[in-house]
Amino acid sequence: MDAGTPPLAGRRALVAGGSRGIGLAIAQALAGAGAAVSICARGATSLDAAVATIGRSGGRVHRHACDLADAAQIEAWVAAGADALGGIDIVVNNASALSHATGDTAWHAGFDVDLMAAVRCNRAALPHLRRSAAPSILNVGSINALRPTPRAAAYSALKAALHHYTLSLAAELARERIRVNALAPGSILFEDGLWARRAESEPALYAQVRDAIPFGGFGRPEHVAAAALFLCSDQAAWITGQVLAVDGGQSLGV
Repeated sequence: MDAGTPPLAGRRALVAGGSRGIGLAIAQALAGAGAAVSICARGATSLDAAVATIGRSGGRVHRHACDLADAAQIEAWVAAGADALGGIDIVVNNASALSHATGDTAWHAGFDVDLMAAVRCNRAALPHLRRSAAPSILNVGSINALRPTPRAAAYSALKAALHHYTLSLAAELARERIRVNALAPGSILFEDGLWARRAESEPALYAQVRDAIPFGGFGRPEHVAAAALFLCSDQAAWITGQVLAVDGGQSLGV
């Protein structure tokens, strides 16, 4: 590759939940590195806004409305994305139901979106990844999976399941040289995200968590996107089966 060639030139990437927050930042980073990107989310308005934002980073952008709790809709998006981009090299699963309640509804929503959306998306994408010269899967988990966390039992348990699924899938696909890794973001602040809402609804909790992060405050989506770009690039060509915390030291408990 020439020195002036973008590192992901010619690559085709799917980003689930790519219309806002961390997913949007990852899609922007991949597009800025030369990849053609297909994003999905439920809302057409947010998708249109995201396409405009990602388009400014360069690269080709495809969008598809998809409820990531619905298996048939996931299959339709993967097929549409592969068709629009001419194949798939990278799959990024970034979706969460943010299940912080304790009832069965919250657990089922988390199971469908935080865990099974990734399972279904990867399963649908695998035939395309097997035809790629540089296939990579990246699942976005959480540091909640790494330690007991009050107020978020369902979310934490299902992200832990996603982490373990990542390791198991990496082992299953290693002989095929399909890399599978995960990110474990800490508390990330962005417009209309969980912590932006809690700044209004639970200011004491917001301040407590913010002040406990060793690096001094909440992370930004761009911090996670930079790690995602690394793990999806050839710089990480010898890395698989890893979960990388992106949290400013938050999980260290210091």
